[in-house]
Amino acid sequence: MASAFRSSTALVLVFGVAVLCSVTPVQGWSKEGHILTCRIAQNLLEAGPAHAVKNLLPDYVKGDLSVLCVWPDQIRYWYKYRWTSPLHYIDTPDQACSYEYDRDCHDQHGLKDMCVDGAIQNFTSQLQHYSEGISDPRHNMTEALLFLSHFVGDIHQPMHVGFTSDEGGNTIKLRWYRHKSNLHHVWDREIILTALKEYYDKDLDLLQEDLEKNITNGLWKDDISSWTECKDLLACPHTYASESIELACKYGYEGVKSGVTLSEEYFDTRMPIVMKRIVQGGLRLAMVLNRIFSDNHADVAAT
Repeated sequence: MASAFRSSTALVLVFGVAVLCSVTPVQGWSKEGHILTCRIAQNLLEAGPAHAVKNLLPDYVKGDLSVLCVWPDQIRYWYKYRWTSPLHYIDTPDQACSYEYDRDCHDQHGLKDMCVDGAIQNFTSQLQHYSEGISDPRHNMTEALLFLSHFVGDIHQPMHVGFTSDEGGNTIKLRWYRHKSNLHHVWDREIILTALKEYYDKDLDLLQEDLEKNITNGLWKDDISSWTECKDLLACPHTYASESIELACKYGYEGVKSGVTLSEEYFDTRMPIVMKRIVQGGLRLAMVLNRIFSDNHADVAAT
């Protein structure tokens, strides 16, 4: 499977924050969604894996993985990284409401493994070489960490496993309250921004605190063990993708067509789904990183 991917070359970090300020449109969770996923994950890392992750990050982010969790969206249209564009999503047959790896994980030209599920497998496999304690010239461990962290977020956004004909809701034009949007963007960002405005005074830290409280002693406390159960790190993304297309059919597409206006009713019934998927992504990313870096050498610096 990994052979379908070009080898990642050295991560362009010399531009620092300039990379993050690119005006390239975001196509995964919004920056807020990816930041929350990575913050939740990093806060759940064990000591050894936490040290390994910080070692792989460039100095200027000061150990904060969430600063670079949007990076794969920022560079996907650069010539050097255009090959990564189909790795952010999965197109499934219209109305099938199911996901099958062999049927669905390919790019628009039919190249196998080129989807978000295949990407997670590929970069998980690359990071498993970290324990060897040597630099593998075929792979860049820092890039692999950033891609993996981002794509685990993407696969949990239900509309990232959507119908082929509407590009996961991107071509379903509508209004979100009073402004123009599309169904995909509603799930990427509109619901999150509306929740921040209505309930958290636009403070992402307050939203994160609320989500983490519901992990440890609240709404999702009894579900954590089942969400993070995974016997095979390379097979479990199949499950996450299947969850997403089922949610896309039941909550994303349901009752929506081009030209409609979505507002309070849609927001109130879909916001819990969005928040749950962000949390699931964070928990599962932590699980993957803890298992990859457990008992590994922690002295391999970013390459």
